Order: sequence, then C-alpha cells, then structure tokens
Amino acid sequence: MQIGYKLASEAFGPGELVRQAVLAEQAGFDFVEMSDHYHPWLDVQGHSPFTWTVFGTIAAKTERIGLATGVTCPTVRYHPAIIAQAAATLALLSDGRFTLGVGSGERLNEHVTGEGFPNSVPERHARLREALEIIRLLWSGGYQSYHGQYLKLDDARVFDLPQELPPIAVAAGGSLAARLASELGDGLFATDAEGEIVDAYRAAGGDGPRYAEVPMAWAADEDTAAQAALKTSRWAVTGWKVMSELPNPANFEAATTTVRKEDILAQFACGSDPARFVEVAQPFVDAGFDRLVMQNAGPDPDGFIDFYQRELDQRLRSLSPSA
Repeated sequence: MQIGYKLASEAFGPGELVRQAVLAEQAGFDFVEMSDHYHPWLDVQGHSPFTWTVFGTIAAKTERIGLATGVTCPTVRYHPAIIAQAAATLALLSDGRFTLGVGSGERLNEHVTGEGFPNSVPERHARLREALEIIRLLWSGGYQSYHGQYLKLDDARVFDLPQELPPIAVAAGGSLAARLASELGDGLFATDAEGEIVDAYRAAGGDGPRYAEVPMAWAADEDTAAQAALKTSRWAVTGWKVMSELPNPANFEAATTTVRKEDILAQFACGSDPARFVEVAQPFVDAGFDRLVMQNAGPDPDGFIDFYQRELDQRLRSLSPSA
C-alpha cells in the first residue's frame, strides 16, 4: 500500500503547490498527484496553473517523493507527441520518480483550443488508444510516424529519453477503459470505489498499481470541514458523467446549487476523527486499489498534513480488504 497527497491545482497557486509538495515529502507521503487542468471546477477555487511547470519545480525541490499526473488528456488540448516529450523530460529531472497518468479528458479543459471535444465516449476512448500508441512509439526511440483515424504523427523523435521509461497509469470509469489500461498502460487510475473496474483490469491481464482518490476534508470540527468542502468541492458529488461534460466553471456552479452539506458528509470524511477517514478509505481497499490518494478539501492544508502524519499514516498503511 502506498499513500499519496493530492495537490489541488484548482485551489492553490503554483508556489503554494510546491510548498505543499515539500511538506508532503517531509510528512512521509509516497507520492504527490496533481490534475492537469486548464480551468478550475468552480470560480471560487480561483486557480489553475500549468501542471508541468509546477511538477518540474517540485522535482527540483524534493528528493524522494513520487510525482504523478492525475490525469492528463493527451488527445485534444495536447498532442500525444508533446506529452511523450514532457513526460520523458520530467522523468529525467525527477530521477525516475514520475508516473504519467492519462485519461480521455473533460470538456471543461479540452474545449478551450476551439478544436471541439468529442461527444461520443467511444470516440474519446479511441483517441486515447491512438495517443497511447503514439507515446509508446516515440518512447521506443528514433524517428516515428503514425496515421490513425483521429491522430497523426509525422517523422518525430523524442531525443531525451530516460533509461527507465515512466510508467503510465490509465484512468478508467468502466470496463472498456480498464481493458485499455491493461493493454497499453502500466497501471490503473480511478475516482470511485468500484471493484468492477479493478476486476475488469485484472481480468484483462493488468497487474500494475491501482490508484484511487479518497475524498476528505480536514478541520478541527466536522461542520467547518463540511462547509469548506461544500464551498469549493461540491462538484465532486455530481459523478463522472457530469464532470466530463460541462464546459466551464459557471456550468458547474449552476449544476451544483442543490448540493447540501449532508451530501458532502455522506461522501467525504469530514472533521478530525481518524476513524471516519479510515472508514471512507476502506471501500477503496476492498475494491482492490493499492495507491490511495488523500484528496483534502478542507480549509487548512498544513493542518491536514500534520493530522495525516500523526493520526492516519500507519492506520491507512495497515488496511487490508475486508473479508
């Protein structure tokens, strides 16, 4: 079992994210994960710096902690050739500490180039497959070309490749993407405690690490924590079918007006009782995930990191699937 810390790039500026990553390393986290967004989910969050620049700085400021994108979409806003180059560079600068998390994307971030974000989920998966094939091709070395249905590559080469290529964790919300993770990835990434996704990944031959984000909000009392999560993270209770489709923070604002504090308390571990945090994490372990990412929506990141080090680290590492 490894435990990660989610750097909320939608809620903090680049310098603060670097500071938190350094604290996370000192607190004993195994890795930090950061989404790769162009927009925040809600305007009240107020931030969305360029993930790759932030990670480059974190790599220079830390020594041990792993780095992972959670996740990058290499099909619309980025061409996969760019991600192949960026990931290889970050792997070199971090001395092999980087994991490339990829997924089929959200309209929130991908529509911004004006190229359009596919309405069809099968097309998004097909694009992701082609992107992964291009990344693997470029990482094999030399000049490469590729002509897919959606994506193309023309006589391109990534010159700076690490001796050990970074692992690729593929995000899955269902069995189709889970099989893709097994076929072209080195690991699985998910946001829900659904054992069916892990089962599909394993049934297709996947045997790599399995990442999942655990929703929580730390504060000295439950109400303060829940109110903070309600203000900034209520989008998380809408589910992936909503999260992947809306185009801008204003749309998420409108779509979440009916979310209540009770909805937050049902999904998030709120407050400072370690037993509740373990209770929320247990279903992810039961589902088969072995990389738990602490996604704190509380108002005090320093307080949460201290709480994790004192109260949660050993409790979470000792979790095993329920009978």
